[in-house]
Amino acid sequence: MRAALLQLTSSDDPLANLPVTLGMVDQAVAEGAELICTPEVTNCVSASRSRQLAVLQPEEHDPTLAGFREAAARHGRHLLLGSIGIKTDDPDGRFANRCYMIGPSGEIIARYDKIHMFDVQVSETETYRESAGYRPGNLSVLAETPLARIGMTICYDVRFPQLHRALAKAGAQIITVPAAFSPGTGPAHWQPLLQARAIETGCFVLAPAQCGTHATTEGRTRSSHGHSLVISPWGEILADGGTSPGVITVDLSLSDVDDARHKIPALTHDRPFEGP
Repeated sequence: MRAALLQLTSSDDPLANLPVTLGMVDQAVAEGAELICTPEVTNCVSASRSRQLAVLQPEEHDPTLAGFREAAARHGRHLLLGSIGIKTDDPDGRFANRCYMIGPSGEIIARYDKIHMFDVQVSETETYRESAGYRPGNLSVLAETPLARIGMTICYDVRFPQLHRALAKAGAQIITVPAAFSPGTGPAHWQPLLQARAIETGCFVLAPAQCGTHATTEGRTRSSHGHSLVISPWGEILADGGTSPGVITVDLSLSDVDDARHKIPALTHDRPFEGP
């Protein structure tokens, strides 16, 4: 199976981002990709609540989701829309950070709402309070596709190995980790965390990422670490997207999943314990 990761520098304008991203989908299809994955917040990277309120839409009216569904059907490909910001009917007005697996007829196969919220103070100048604008999900999701069984996670979820282990034990062969990873933590943590999740689960890890400095119309400027990664079930780096937008393609053999789990069958070695 050939997979493609789209590395983006999305702005806070969903309508301007969409044709750029769909053009990269066309490129990935031309390069033979059967599964095409985009990063977290593909439609809008913004730290401004007022801007998000102005441009984000409910699922049924979202132009990015509609555009991706049409592209999936036109090309006959599986598309993982890594996540988009979606308006919800929550009483407190918070959005959903939602990932979609879209099938080759344009149908939505699976939805996943990011569970773990990025509420951190990396430094005196770099603070995030994702839960102020987004409400967390509470369901793990395994997407069943003819290509593979795909566990869906988003960005900060990568720091919670129990989620990835649960997906692998449920049958995941690939785990996707679309991200807009912090440039403050990315150089130290991004790659080793992804390698650890791949090694622990014996899964391929596909991590399409936002990169560079994102254009904003209001609010503080945001930057993302980049370095979209594809990691084998043995922990090997199969592809690295660097720090510029682009399309990264890689061929995957799912027999590598079986091989890694045969060598290290850790998913079958759980033991009960008490304490501490």
